[in-house]
Amino acid sequence: MIFVTGVAVVVLAGCGGSSGSAVNSTAGASATQAPDPGNQNASASATQVSGPGNQHPSVLTGHTARVTTVAFSPDGRTLATGSADKTVRLWNVATGQVTATFTGHTGGVFAVAFSPDGRTLVTAGEDFTVRVWNVATAKATGSFANLTDQVTAIAVSPTDGNVLATGSANGPVRLWNVATGQVTTTFTGNTNYVYGVAFSPDGKTLASGSQESVRLWNVATGQLASTLTDGATNVAFSPDGTTLASAADRNRVLLYDLATGKTIATLTGHTGQIYSVAFSPDGKVLASGGNDTTARLWNVVTGQTTKTLTGHTGQIYSVAFSPDGKVLATVSEDSTIRLWDVTS
Repeated sequence: MIFVTGVAVVVLAGCGGSSGSAVNSTAGASATQAPDPGNQNASASATQVSGPGNQHPSVLTGHTARVTTVAFSPDGRTLATGSADKTVRLWNVATGQVTATFTGHTGGVFAVAFSPDGRTLVTAGEDFTVRVWNVATAKATGSFANLTDQVTAIAVSPTDGNVLATGSANGPVRLWNVATGQVTTTFTGNTNYVYGVAFSPDGKTLASGSQESVRLWNVATGQLASTLTDGATNVAFSPDGTTLASAADRNRVLLYDLATGKTIATLTGHTGQIYSVAFSPDGKVLASGGNDTTARLWNVVTGQTTKTLTGHTGQIYSVAFSPDGKVLATVSEDSTIRLWDVTS
């Protein structure tokens, strides 16, 4: 089963500290770019649909298999998606058209993540590789080699775009230097599949979610700071860094007070496993999506559902807010991306 984080989820290989390396040769990796987005790909398109509860989303089509991960660029103008069709696509958010298609992965793409300046995109997937791309030129600039396992989750530090965190199917969580492709820290303790990783807004703490627990790590020391008992398929920090959202078992979202480590809210309403959670930029709303084919918006203070977004015909693997908080992107097993106006 594939689980994807709202900001970026992928699977990194379980390689030892110094066994990771960067290969600057990008043989087999390529990208197509269209100066005129309308001419990019006849099979890629954007349409609007209407109906009860769906808030009239724009529907982006073009991927030929399930779409597993989604991320907005920091300026909100570009959307990146990864798919089981082995491609990564960049979309113009305003027009809904594809502006670039990255090829080179030989397996499904599980995660995408932008650097804080938006100039670099990092992608990873089931082919045991992590690839680095220049967004402006749509060119691959490097890849991590010698990986021995799938990368299940990735996150780029919000304060240092050269620091990448990965989770793997065999448990270890690692920090990498993006420029060199070398492992700088290995966090030990996880023994199960890591589904999600996320940095705190100040970049000092890394959260990892696995089947067994949620763990908080000190990025500077590499030491375990605390363990939250419930497992999770995805994790997300609130913008102020005081709360952690966890996609827990039994179709629940748990909110933790990070000062105390205590659960402060349990959000219920989904009827299937939740795969992705994301806070709005102002921290007042939480979005979630899962295998019941719906996305939900929650009032963080009251813990109540404020909207249920329907329309996808397959599981929702990843959700992401635009930087201005006005749009929620969802991606699904049904091979589509939906952009929802969440201001109304």
